[in-house]
Amino acid sequence: MKFKCIMKYIKYIICFYIIYALVFGAIIFGFYKPKDSQYLGTHPVERFFGEGIGQDRVALIEDRYYSGLVRVNLIENAEETLDISYYTIHDGISTDIFLGSILDAADRGVKVRFILDGVFHHLEGDLKDVIYAFTEHPNIELKFYEPFDMLKPWTMNNRLHDKFIIADNNIALIGGRNIGDEYFAKDDANIAVVNDRDALILNTDERDYSNSVISQIEEYFNLVWDHDYSVYPKENLSNRQITKGEQKTEDLRDRLEALRNNYPEAFENNFNWEEKTFPTNKITLVHNPIQRLNKEPWVYYELTNLAKNSKESILIQSPYIIPTKNMLKVLDMDRIGAENIDILTNSLYTSPNPFAISGYMNHREKIVDNSTNVYEFQGSGSIHAKSYIFDNRISAVGSFNFDSRSSYLSTETMVIIDSKEFAKDLEEEIGKYIGSSLKVGEDYSYISDPLVKEENVPLMKSIIQKIFSVIIYFFEFML
Repeated sequence: MKFKCIMKYIKYIICFYIIYALVFGAIIFGFYKPKDSQYLGTHPVERFFGEGIGQDRVALIEDRYYSGLVRVNLIENAEETLDISYYTIHDGISTDIFLGSILDAADRGVKVRFILDGVFHHLEGDLKDVIYAFTEHPNIELKFYEPFDMLKPWTMNNRLHDKFIIADNNIALIGGRNIGDEYFAKDDANIAVVNDRDALILNTDERDYSNSVISQIEEYFNLVWDHDYSVYPKENLSNRQITKGEQKTEDLRDRLEALRNNYPEAFENNFNWEEKTFPTNKITLVHNPIQRLNKEPWVYYELTNLAKNSKESILIQSPYIIPTKNMLKVLDMDRIGAENIDILTNSLYTSPNPFAISGYMNHREKIVDNSTNVYEFQGSGSIHAKSYIFDNRISAVGSFNFDSRSSYLSTETMVIIDSKEFAKDLEEEIGKYIGSSLKVGEDYSYISDPLVKEENVPLMKSIIQKIFSVIIYFFEFML
C-alpha cells in the first residue's frame, strides 16, 4: 500500500509539472507582449545608407566547401583573439577540424572566447569531453547561453541563434551556417547537404576599428558574453574530468594532424581578402534584445522598415516563411510600395523541418497573394540562408529567419550592407537557387518549367505535414 501511495504522488507531481511546463514554457508566449521601447523612433532607416567608400569591405561566402576553408583560414591566421558564437555543432570531420583548429590557435597564444546555445550546443556523447578540454585550457573560455533549467520552462525558448566569428577585431564572418558536415560538404558528397551563406567583413583600417561594423559585432558579443544568461558549463573540474579533458585535448591534436596530412588543401590557404572583397558605403549590425519571454522584435522592425522604404524591389530568401498575426501587424503590406516582391523558400520536398514547413503551408496562399513571385526550391539538399535585398542596393545577411521564433524568441544578428556591387553578387547567387525552383501560380500550384523537375513528396511526409499543420496552428507563435 505504501508503494502504491508513493507512486500515486509521483504521478500527481509529473502531471503537475507537465501542466506547469506547458503553461509557462509555451502558452504564456501567446499572451505575453513585449514592452514597446519606441525602438524605431531612435533607429531611422536612413542610418543604413553611407556616402562615399567606407572602411569595411565585404565578400559573399556561398560555396559550402569554400566556407569551411574560410573558417579554418580565419582561425589559423588569428594572432591575438578569437570570439566565436554559434547555435549548434554536429559531430563530424568538419567539427573535428573546427575544434582542433581552435585548440591549435589557443596553443600558440590566441585568446579564445567561445559561446554556444545552452540547449542545442550538442557537446555531448563523443563531444562531451570537449567541455573539459576547453575549460582546462588557459587560453580558452567556453560558455553556454541559457542552459536548460527544469524549474524555469520559459527559458527554453530563449535561444542563442547567432553564428559568427571575429578574428583579431579585424575580420569577421557572419551568416546562417551552424558547424557540421552538412554545411561544408562538397557537391558530390553522399550527405543531405544544407545550402547556406556567410558574409566576410574586412576592416581596412587596422589602427582603428571603432568606425567598422566589426566593433559593433564585438560590442554585441561582449553584451551576450557578460550577460547573466551566459554561464561557464564547468567552473571546477574533478580529477576524472581533468583526465578526460587532457585525453580529449590530445585526441583533437592528433586528429587535426591526421586531417592536415589527409586533406592538406583545407589548411594554410592564402586568401587575399582585400582582392576578394567588395567596397561598401557602410555596414551596420542589427540584433534582437537580450531578454526572456517575447522580445521586442528589433531585427524584424529593421527589415520591415527597409521594406517600407523600398520603391522598386524586395528579394527575400529564407528557409522558413511564417508570417504570424503579430508579424503582419508590424509589416503592414499596404505600406509596401515596391513594385516587385520576390520570395525564395524551401518546398515541402526540400524542407527538413516538419514544424516550419507546416507553418509555411498554413500561410502559403496569403504569401503568394501578397508577392510578385514565390519560388519553392526543388534542388539538391535544402536552403538555409537568410538574406534580403532592397532596391538592388541594401542587403541583409545573417541568422534571421522570416518567422515568429526569429522575430520574438531567439537572439538574432544581421549585417545591413550598403553596396550595389555586393547586392548584385548576392542577387546572382540567389538567382542560381531560383533556377532550381518552381514558381507558385495564382491557383497555388506550380507553374511548369521545362528546366526544373517537380520532385515527388513522399506520402508519409505529406501526411505528417497535414497533421502538423492542424496542431501547430495553435502554437505558430513559437515556430
